[in-house]
Amino acid sequence: MSKLNRRDFLSSAALAGAGTLGGGALLSSCGGGAAKAPALIPLLSEDKWNIPTSLPDKAKDGVPLKAGVIGCGGRGSGAAENFLNAGPNLSITALGDVFADRIASCNKNLKEKFNAEVPADKCFVGFDAYQKVIDSGVDIVIVATPPNFRPQIFKAAVEAGKHSFLEKPVAVDAAGAKSLIATSKQAVAQGLVCITGTQRHHQRVYIEGYKQVQNGLIGDITSANVYWNGGQLWYRNKEKGWSDIEWMIRDWPNWTWLSGDHIVEQHVHNLDVFTWFSNGLKPVSAVGFGSRQRRVTGDQYDNFSIDYTYENGIHVHSMCRQINGCKDNVSEQIHGTKGIWYNSGEIKDLKGNTIWKYDGEKAKTENQQHDPYTLEHVNLVNLIRDKQPFSQGEETAISTLVAVMGRQSAYTGQEVTWDEVWGSDQDLMLENLSLKDVDLSKFPIPVPGKA
Repeated sequence: MSKLNRRDFLSSAALAGAGTLGGGALLSSCGGGAAKAPALIPLLSEDKWNIPTSLPDKAKDGVPLKAGVIGCGGRGSGAAENFLNAGPNLSITALGDVFADRIASCNKNLKEKFNAEVPADKCFVGFDAYQKVIDSGVDIVIVATPPNFRPQIFKAAVEAGKHSFLEKPVAVDAAGAKSLIATSKQAVAQGLVCITGTQRHHQRVYIEGYKQVQNGLIGDITSANVYWNGGQLWYRNKEKGWSDIEWMIRDWPNWTWLSGDHIVEQHVHNLDVFTWFSNGLKPVSAVGFGSRQRRVTGDQYDNFSIDYTYENGIHVHSMCRQINGCKDNVSEQIHGTKGIWYNSGEIKDLKGNTIWKYDGEKAKTENQQHDPYTLEHVNLVNLIRDKQPFSQGEETAISTLVAVMGRQSAYTGQEVTWDEVWGSDQDLMLENLSLKDVDLSKFPIPVPGKA
């Protein structure tokens, strides 16, 4: 089994090109405050936001495109289906995963649903499987590994001249997010396309709402509420014969070094909506809390509540929970000086009168494809076939860092500034990774207020 060494970090000079905003303390304990960074200045130039919004039902025809799936669990198998459903002349020609059983499961799914099967010599097992998929002759990599591996894989794919689909979040820490931002810039410079799994960007009701907000229907943004409160996520108990690392990777949504905790892994969707609708605004600081009430495995929390502060008195309240038997709420609403946008597809004025509503029935008659997970790949394929370089990676990395800010504030009990999170060198990747036993006492559950 090949070992995965610690990620090679980009030089500080390269990161300077990614928009360095200043230094800060390592976010690993209860540090003091830092000078606040300027806010309400879009991090990205306007051309970063021009994902096609026409959303055709199918991608246009063109030269055959071959994709390789890296990370063949449930989301990887699902993304493979979405890619094949996106349009004509598309195929899956390589699979890679740390575990052979997940490759077999993905291949079985492809056989049953598409009568397509990846041959054994294009199925790669191990921590180095990603590189073998990249080198197998594919045009596109679909990256659905646990999040911590995504920056390294994306970097290798771009260096090999491959287009990418990256599941969200695109990192779990500052080092990974900054690496991915630099790679994203490199991808565009090389004429490549990268789409991320922030499917709301490819969902008709969100896109139409975004247009209304950009046209000024709610006025200037004053605050927002973003929520992902739901039930317990899946978990895996350790089985006989599994090493500690195998158990962690099979149970990855419950370990912070792999997933970033659920505020990063799942709630990033909701935080990303505000990043998107505000054209890349970033918080000055975050103060929040969280706890572990009923989680079964891992070292994470199962609830967070974060107050993000922006300049000009703008606050975004972020809340997420994964606990059964509680009130569920997965939604976003953005408040403005003239009205409020609701993710359900409605804008009301400040008196509660509906002034715009998404016509879902009309959309049903005009369009056959309403699955945003498939429309992600429609956009990916069209951008590639139009030879239109584009990367969503930088924007999603910013949203990922916003989530990391909230996590670190809850873990430490301290205010965390944008300067601190950007200046941090926090890197959660383990050294010399292989399927081995480790000292599990080195994965404590964070206690706020204690270093």
